[in-house]
Amino acid sequence: MRSLLLTLILVATLGASAQQNVKLKRRDYKRDVELTTTEGRIVLRLSDSTPYHRDNFLRLVKSGYYDSVLFHRVIKGFMIQSGDPNSRRVAAGQGLGNGGPGYLIPAELRATLFHRKGVLAAAREGDGPNPLRYSSASQFYIVQGRTFTDAEMDSIEVARLQGRKIPPDRRAIYKSTGGTPQLDGNYTVFGEVLEGLDVVDRIATTPTSTAPRDRPVTDMRILKARLVKRKV
Repeated sequence: MRSLLLTLILVATLGASAQQNVKLKRRDYKRDVELTTTEGRIVLRLSDSTPYHRDNFLRLVKSGYYDSVLFHRVIKGFMIQSGDPNSRRVAAGQGLGNGGPGYLIPAELRATLFHRKGVLAAAREGDGPNPLRYSSASQFYIVQGRTFTDAEMDSIEVARLQGRKIPPDRRAIYKSTGGTPQLDGNYTVFGEVLEGLDVVDRIATTPTSTAPRDRPVTDMRILKARLVKRKV
């Protein structure tokens, strides 16, 4: 475990140093991220309580990293995933999901940030090869989710959350607004959708293929990602 931790830290450090050519300015921290997609516009606000993920995402956006990448994995009632650079010029029917800038981001699991509808979170490898739950540096997902009953959440607490309880206020949100409570505490949430939930819904409900699994039949693409001035 210790050797794996040191290896992951080294990888993350090397990746971070490779990104230092993209400088963040003070005003960047007060800006939102606009994704112009083939289905419309999504505006994201990043969380200041996850600074590693925030700063990394800002640098990638400023560098143009997300321009022309696909939403390569879409599951109705669950989430839409993007950020694989290999998806820019990929042939139909080709599998995706393994691309990235070559480093990882340490987990920033915050009790105040949970998987309600519209949150932005980092994809990652499973616990087997990744017990410390390090995040992919570039691949992210936006939660569409669905609503849950108390009985369903009781089951999730046992089967997926290792007995961790879903607080009453969070249960109320999952029952009314929806989300993916089964992911809480397992993946880093680092932002939220301010505008464009309708766009998320359109992408999430597009027809997908079975081979490769969950790839949209019609390409759903981020045309341009950029920092924009906050309205509020």
